[in-house]
Parts: sequence; C-alpha cells; structure tokens
Amino acid sequence: MPHNQHTIIGWKESIDLPDWGIRDITAKADTGARRSAIDVQNIVELSGERVQFDIALHRKNRDFTQTIVAPIAHQTHVRSSNGQQHERYFVETQIKIGSKVKTIELSLVNRRNMSCRMLLGRKALEDSFLVDSQQTHLTRPNKKLKVADPI
Repeated sequence: MPHNQHTIIGWKESIDLPDWGIRDITAKADTGARRSAIDVQNIVELSGERVQFDIALHRKNRDFTQTIVAPIAHQTHVRSSNGQQHERYFVETQIKIGSKVKTIELSLVNRRNMSCRMLLGRKALEDSFLVDSQQTHLTRPNKKLKVADPI
C-alpha cells in the first residue's frame, strides 16, 4: 500500500473501541511489540469459547469499569517483558484512530502500572498507520484540559 494511504499517528493516541462502546482510551504505538494488548481485570473464561473481562475506563479510578464478553480468538503462551511465561487470551475488536477503523487482535492483560492502558503492536499498525515518534495525539486532541498561563 502506498504511504499516502497510511494515517500518520503519534506514539500516543486517543482511540475508540466502537464494538464495545468505549471512547477515548489512550494507546501507545509500540513498534517493538508484535501484538497489541489492553488493560483488563477480572478475566473469566465462559462456555462457548468466550471470555468475560472488565476494562477500566479511567486509568486512575479503576472502579469505573465496563464488562465485555467476547469470543476467544485464541489462547497462547506469552513471554512478558520480565521474562515470565503465561497463558493469555486474545480477542478481536475494531479500533478507530482518526477516521480509520480496523479490526485487530488484542491480548487481555493487566497493565495497571503502565501509563498507557493499551499497546498497539506492529500487526495492528501494519498497512494502515505510520508512527511519528516525536508526536502525540495527531488524530485527535488530548482530552486533558490544560490551564492557560495567566496573562
């Protein structure tokens, strides 16, 4: 695909998960990671190859959550950055970054101590997005209000 069809994004963007009715979740474009991940808690495997989990809608107030039930795309052993290996669930959903909507696979993981609750790995970025590592929030202004300096 020619570069002019790619959306240029910053290393951090505010994105939507339209299938789940979630808006403005902060995602970090991580070109060092192959797969994408989202911060969840209370993961429960259900019958019929489904999984239920809670997404914290606010990074600091983790009591404000939305419960999602999704089909399991697959399960795999994943080695985390600290070298530990464990079983992890993957689900598929759509992401919306700027005007572009794309179906991606997300690993369900606890990212409580991470500043960004979602990672977009190379598989999610390929064929659609180019990352400008010097910029943030190129597709949508950051929702955090900043107080202007007094005049």
